[in-house]
Amino acid sequence: MRLDGWCMTPVPTIVDPDSRRLNRLDAVWVAIWLVFLAGLAVLPPQFEWHKQLILLAIGIVQLLESRIVSYSPKRGVFYVVVLKILLATLLIDHTGEIGINSNYYPIYYLPIVTAALYCGPWLTLLWTFIASAAYCSYLYPAMQEYELTPEGFGNLALRIMFFFLAAMVVNRFSQQSQHQTHLYRDLAERLAETNRRLELAQAEARRSERLAALGQLSAGLAHEIRNPLGVIKGSAEMLTQKLQASDELSRELAGYISTEVNRLSDLVTEFLDFARPLHAQPHPANLVVLLDRVLKVVGDRYALKVNASKVGPGKTDASNPVQVARHYTSGLPLVPLDESLCEQAFLNLVQNAYEAMEDRGGTLDVTVRLGAIDGRDGVELQLADTGPGVPEELREEIFNPFVTTKKTGVGLGLSIVSKIIDGHDGSIRVENRPEGGAIFTIFFPLEEPVEISAEPEPRSAWTGEGGRFRVS
Repeated sequence: MRLDGWCMTPVPTIVDPDSRRLNRLDAVWVAIWLVFLAGLAVLPPQFEWHKQLILLAIGIVQLLESRIVSYSPKRGVFYVVVLKILLATLLIDHTGEIGINSNYYPIYYLPIVTAALYCGPWLTLLWTFIASAAYCSYLYPAMQEYELTPEGFGNLALRIMFFFLAAMVVNRFSQQSQHQTHLYRDLAERLAETNRRLELAQAEARRSERLAALGQLSAGLAHEIRNPLGVIKGSAEMLTQKLQASDELSRELAGYISTEVNRLSDLVTEFLDFARPLHAQPHPANLVVLLDRVLKVVGDRYALKVNASKVGPGKTDASNPVQVARHYTSGLPLVPLDESLCEQAFLNLVQNAYEAMEDRGGTLDVTVRLGAIDGRDGVELQLADTGPGVPEELREEIFNPFVTTKKTGVGLGLSIVSKIIDGHDGSIRVENRPEGGAIFTIFFPLEEPVEISAEPEPRSAWTGEGGRFRVS
């Protein structure tokens, strides 16, 4: 709690699970208290049993103080200070012929120091005033029989002033100690957060190393596979030309060979896309315009696919079962992007969303808004579909190579997307919607990443004829 005059909650210490047991420091502290109480017990008056009981009660309250305060931080301090003031007042009454002249008056330092340790400055002054008033309460009966001399008044005032002086000194030390404790705790939390980020960075570095090694291996295999594929395809085409119409079955089989070779060639091209070093050349671009272009292309082609499958004798044209809901923040700034690379990434993500909803249809919610990550301002793109979502066991690995939820495909599409986003110094994450479906969130920083690289190879999201595009 803030030091606003009310009792403050004591700062919890960092302890082990066995903190309830008495450790060595606790044992030393208890021993010192026992020696202190024993010393007071043998001092005059020695045979005053009230005094012995009161000292025992003070010792018990002092030993149970930490537990009482821990159980009820606010009320516990109140109970402990009040008990100590009452016991100190009773001890003064039973240790002197005239209470105000008792040599045991320093016992009031116990409640005063306790208040100074746990309370704020103003409340410490209040408790000190109450303790002083309790001590001065013995002045009235004494003045019924004796006269208060100037010397006696000076001694009494000196004792009261020392009460307040001790309270302020202890309270000041307590405030500084608690302030340092809070600083150390904040520092420990920042260090823990820094360590967590460092572990994440190390894990990302290890993942990048694995991907780099895998990319080199994929590039080598792809080149070795592409050469024999070219020979097979050329042979199949020559065989088809020579057979002409003499053997229809052989020509059909040769056509199958050529088709499968084309499919394998596309797969090899995808491997090469994954393995090829990425050199993004970002320049200020309109993210919304690029995204709308991708949404239109994928939507039109998916609508043609749906219509082709549903249009027949006695059937009418079927509308596209996937609807797109756009949520764009107005006045968005230009974002540093490599348009061809980002186009490829968006095509992959949007196509995946359409394929996830092609059986039952659904809605693709597209949101573009301003955002910030780790103190960096940027633009956030969110693609949320209503499909089955990503299995929980694959969420941490979905951007790794060869991880896919599709029945077909090799699982390189999202790896390439992640690689493209990393090349823009951005981030991508995936989560599931509570009502079903996956949410892919991409963050692009507004600061253009500084990168020293070789001249980039021209890249395009479009391959083949008729604007055909590749996805995994």
